[in-house]
Amino acid sequence: MILVTGGAGFIGANFVLDWLAQSDEPVVNLDKLTYAGNLENLASLQGDARHVFVQGDIGDGALVALLLAQHRPRAVVNFAAESHVDRSIHGPEDFIQTNIVGTFRLLEAVRAHWGSLDEAGQAAFRFLHVSTDEVYGSLAPQEPAFTEQHRYEPNSPYSASKAASDHLVRAYHHTYGLPVLTTNCSNNYGPYHFPEKLIPLMIVNALAGKPLPVYGDGMQIRDWLYVKDHASAIRRVLAAGKLGEVYNVGGWNEKPNIEIVKTLCALLDELRPRADGKSYREQITYVKDRPGHDRRYAIDARKLERELGWKPAETFESGIRKTVQWYLANPEWVAHVQSGAYRDWVQKQYS
Repeated sequence: MILVTGGAGFIGANFVLDWLAQSDEPVVNLDKLTYAGNLENLASLQGDARHVFVQGDIGDGALVALLLAQHRPRAVVNFAAESHVDRSIHGPEDFIQTNIVGTFRLLEAVRAHWGSLDEAGQAAFRFLHVSTDEVYGSLAPQEPAFTEQHRYEPNSPYSASKAASDHLVRAYHHTYGLPVLTTNCSNNYGPYHFPEKLIPLMIVNALAGKPLPVYGDGMQIRDWLYVKDHASAIRRVLAAGKLGEVYNVGGWNEKPNIEIVKTLCALLDELRPRADGKSYREQITYVKDRPGHDRRYAIDARKLERELGWKPAETFESGIRKTVQWYLANPEWVAHVQSGAYRDWVQKQYS
C-alpha cells in the first residue's frame, strides 16, 4: 500500500492511473479537491478496490495520522500543491498555506508514523516529495541547464513556496533521519491537464473560436515533459533512489511558448480543421507579460539516467500529438471542468 497526496490533480491522477496499470499494489489517495482536483480524472477506477479515495487536506495532521495508522503505507508520494504561477501572483496566501504549512504538517505526521515502525519497517519506508524546476529561478539563453546542484533562486510566490517545501523535506532527512527523496520536474503536459495552463488552454480556446493569449513576445522557453514519462520517473526514483537525494526529471524538449502554440495550431488544423478553412494561428493574440515572468527553464536529467537508468519514452512530437488527440476525444471532461469559476478566472487573467 502507498499513500498518494494530491492524487486527483493533473500529475497525481496520471501517476495513480499509471501505478494501478503497472501493479496491483493499492493506493490510498488523499486530495482536498480544490479547483484543480477532479475526481473525473479517476473515473476509470470507480469500483476498483485497489483505489481508496479520501477527501482531505495534507494540512490536517490528525487526518493524515489516522490514514497512516489505518493503512500503514510503505511509502508516501506527495503531489499535493498549489501550482499555478498566475494564481500565486494574485493570491499568494493559499500557496503559503498548502505548499509550506501543509508540507510541514504532512512531514510531522509522517515522521511520527515512521518513528513508530520497527527497524525493518523504517528501513523500507519512503517519503517522495514531488517538486518543480521553478525553484531554480531563470536561465539566460546560453546558460547550461539546471542540475541538482543549482542554487535555489525562486522568482514567484509559487516557486518560493515550493522551494521552502523542498528545504523542509531536506531538513527532515538530515535532522530526523526521515527517508526522503525529492524530484524536481520540468513543465508537464498530457491528459487531464486543467485548462488554465498553456497547452490545454490553447487547445480549448482554439476549438471554441477564442483568442489564443500569448504572454509578451512568446519567447519564454520551457522544457516539456509528457506526464506519463514523469509518472514512470517517480516510480523509478521510489524504487531505487538514494535516500536524501534530489533527482531532476526533464523531457529534453526546450521550446519557446510561441512555438508550442504554433505546433498546437498545426495539429488542430490537421485533426480538427476550422469550418472556414483558415488556420487556428489566426487566433493567436499577444497579451501583456505577467510580473516576474521567468525567461527560461531547462532541466539536465542526466543524473536520473546515469544512476537509475531512466529516460523519457516520448518525444515532444509524439507526446503533443497524443495530448491533442486526448482533448479531442474527451469533450465532456473539458466541458465539465469549465465551470463558471474557471471562466471567471480566465477572463480576469487574460482580458
